[in-house]
Amino acid sequence: MSDDGLFQLGMDLDARDCEGRDFTAFVEPRSTTHTEDNTSTAPAAHLQDDRLDHFIERAGVRCAGSHLIIDLYDATRLDDLPYIEETLKTCVEEAGATLLHIHLHPFEPTGVSGVAVLAESHISVHTWPEAGYAAFDVFMCGDAKPERCVEVLERAFRPGRSQVSELLRGKEVA
Repeated sequence: MSDDGLFQLGMDLDARDCEGRDFTAFVEPRSTTHTEDNTSTAPAAHLQDDRLDHFIERAGVRCAGSHLIIDLYDATRLDDLPYIEETLKTCVEEAGATLLHIHLHPFEPTGVSGVAVLAESHISVHTWPEAGYAAFDVFMCGDAKPERCVEVLERAFRPGRSQVSELLRGKEVA
């Protein structure tokens, strides 16, 4: 990755040249993007209706969001980067989510890794075309419907079989 790409990701390029040095003197985070005020905590909402956190309720459990772990086996078109990008866009549309950015990276000789960054969280993908395997993570909060991505991915990549697990994130915060 170029230095410009690292900078855009908020990585301090000078930090990698400082091996063996004592960093106890640094009080600020080593980031090019922003500093964080971690001296106060967010006030708790007095009434459930006052909350603007976009938490969801799933199976009677209030949580930050639904995180689907989707494994596709014996799948096709796992090395077709433009097709994968269009499929991610279809997932976002079908789920009713808001796309902020997509970044996909092709590997040599095969494979693709990437992420669709959403206002509601993200969809990530890692493919192993030589094994016919793809791993997708779909994490969404608010009114988005992450489960709709399963059907989109199965239609697009026609796996011999798929496995889906759901994690309810942030249950102890809600």
